[in-house]
Amino acid sequence: MAALTTASLMSSTVYAQSVDLSQWSPDYVKSIAGTKDFDAAKDCGAVVPNDYAGNVSYWYTGPFEADPQIAHEQDKAFWDAFHAAYPNIKTDVQSITYNELLDKFRTALLGNSAPMVIRLQILGGVEFAAKGYLNPVKPEDYGFTVADFWPGALKSVTYDNTLYGLPTNNETMAFIWNAKVFKDAGLDPEKAPATWDDVVAYSKQIHDKLGISGYGLVAKQNAGNTPFRFMPQLWAYGGGSLDEATANPTYKTVEINNAGSKAALQAAYQMYAVDKSVPVSALTNTQAENQAPFIAGQLGMMIAHPAEYAKMLDLASKATGADKATADAVVENMRYGLMPTGPDGKRAVVFGGSNIHVVKPEFVDGGKVDEQAVKALICMWDSPEWSTKLAWVGSNPGNINGFLTSAMKERLDTIKFLDVTTSMLPNGIPFPVLPESPEIMNIVVPDMLQNALTGNMTVDQATEDAAKKIETIIGGGGGGI
Repeated sequence: MAALTTASLMSSTVYAQSVDLSQWSPDYVKSIAGTKDFDAAKDCGAVVPNDYAGNVSYWYTGPFEADPQIAHEQDKAFWDAFHAAYPNIKTDVQSITYNELLDKFRTALLGNSAPMVIRLQILGGVEFAAKGYLNPVKPEDYGFTVADFWPGALKSVTYDNTLYGLPTNNETMAFIWNAKVFKDAGLDPEKAPATWDDVVAYSKQIHDKLGISGYGLVAKQNAGNTPFRFMPQLWAYGGGSLDEATANPTYKTVEINNAGSKAALQAAYQMYAVDKSVPVSALTNTQAENQAPFIAGQLGMMIAHPAEYAKMLDLASKATGADKATADAVVENMRYGLMPTGPDGKRAVVFGGSNIHVVKPEFVDGGKVDEQAVKALICMWDSPEWSTKLAWVGSNPGNINGFLTSAMKERLDTIKFLDVTTSMLPNGIPFPVLPESPEIMNIVVPDMLQNALTGNMTVDQATEDAAKKIETIIGGGGGGI
């Protein structure tokens, strides 16, 4: 496990992880699933006695109408289990939609009417940590150790050298390709491109031989899809926006203009402007615009979640006639693999997920936080048993011991390609944990791409321009863009 250096995470105790990250692969993930059972009620009873009487308020984004039935069933099962484990703790729970949660929380904080505990999407918490709304936390207070969580996940809840939340679920993407397109283009249909240089070469070969787009490049401005797909390439080449890809980032060193970042941008420029092997609409494309050409057999490669397979199944089910046959063939030939590496063998992917936080008493409705009830809730939610079941259809457990459970084995047996995206977790890198990170990722990085791809700037000029903007942003002056 990578060393955690922040002050609040420093400990004289060396914790051993229950899984071997050095072996992390699809086969290893499958081999450990179902090898150990946990009893969350009993384990958490050692943290907070099961007969404790108190109350806790909690906001999160639970399952809604569009979610599959199993998500609703697991959510209900959790609350039934919590009330059975802690019959004397009263709960005030609100499930708020993903797009409404942050604004509602901001308003509640201003009115000192926030919940005691809140679960936020990754990096959502950094804004509130920076403003002093969240309590620092220690895993040990909830029955865990730092070894129970991915190092990358802990980075995503560490701000100003302080841990202010615990990861509840983690997700990473994978590299997807159409095996038939590969075969028709003269490539090995069962082998993903090993490096990003291979992606550039494969994209050109597919375009030259078949006349279709090779790689689903996306570069839309102010869209999260763009950094989620370009930053893995940039990190693999040895670049960064700041130093977020290093073992111990300070977020004070700008690396968007280093040699690795320039190499990654040059590769994107090669595919778009020179080889013309990616969609010409890449400048305004998100991943959604890659789905139609992929299911039509007109796109060879792209990056996405395991849910993309389910999306392709859905699209194929709605196709008719000749389109139906083509779509079914694409689904049959859909392959998932690990992200390509950079020239030095570095493999990277964006680390996503959600985190659970404790609000400071002065901002909570009533001005008090029931610490024991809060501990009981967080212990149960982040336990190996429930962090796995609650992440059923969307992600991976925040507690690394969840990979040992029978629930994880059932998920791997029923969710196709989950093992591949899960295998990317050790390579996950969080975006810089700074309040300014959304502006850097959603504005500066896409602007840099667009400046280079359109020829408005050379690769060198585009990276230097981005570096100046980031320096201004983290210096407190805004991006000026």
